[in-house]
Amino acid sequence: MVKSFQKVFSAVLLCLLFLCTLNAYAQKYEVGLGVGGLNYTGDMVRDYRIENNRPGGLIFFRYNVKDYLSLRGHFMGGALHGNDDKPIDAFADARNAPDFTISVLELAGMVEYYFLDYKENINLLRWSPYFFIGLGGSWFGQHEDPQENYSSFQPVIPFGLGFKYLISREWSVGFEGGARKTFFDYIDNLSGGDLTNKNLQYGNKYDKDWYYFVGFTVSYTFYTIPCPYYFQ
Repeated sequence: MVKSFQKVFSAVLLCLLFLCTLNAYAQKYEVGLGVGGLNYTGDMVRDYRIENNRPGGLIFFRYNVKDYLSLRGHFMGGALHGNDDKPIDAFADARNAPDFTISVLELAGMVEYYFLDYKENINLLRWSPYFFIGLGGSWFGQHEDPQENYSSFQPVIPFGLGFKYLISREWSVGFEGGARKTFFDYIDNLSGGDLTNKNLQYGNKYDKDWYYFVGFTVSYTFYTIPCPYYFQ
């Protein structure tokens, strides 16, 4: 009788442990980093120019709420650069403002939505595109000769698209491109000015500056096995 009970108990224990292993692993927390390029558009540059890219990097923490929904916080830093070398119009040609390169630091939180169910073991997909949007704050370095006094800390709205691929249960890589909507017009040190001043060293104060990050990411997921309470 005792031996039979031990066999049954051992079989049940093995089954529970087996189910714990096969069960969907808890994959709530991720840490990672990214490297890529930072870029800017504003009074000097109206479109994205690859030659203006400057190095940038980020570290991030991700909390996976659902398979399709994640919350992410990150800290990003790098440099922004622009010039009037390729004037966007006759006014910019006459202005010929000096080049600038300033540092930028960003702290942001965002929501990520994944379009495909790529985490289930029964699914052959190991990748998914995603959309993100959030809210953050940025610190911009001061220009050597600022036209105006302004706060270096500014709110930003980051949003964009990304692609994530699972290499293994723990490791994933991705590619991401995002824009930062700012409410700030002095990234390039050009904004509204005295229109009667013939030196033309001003821009359009109603056209706020933007900046962008495009790069690759790698992340590590911390796994725990959701076993019954009495096995913990």
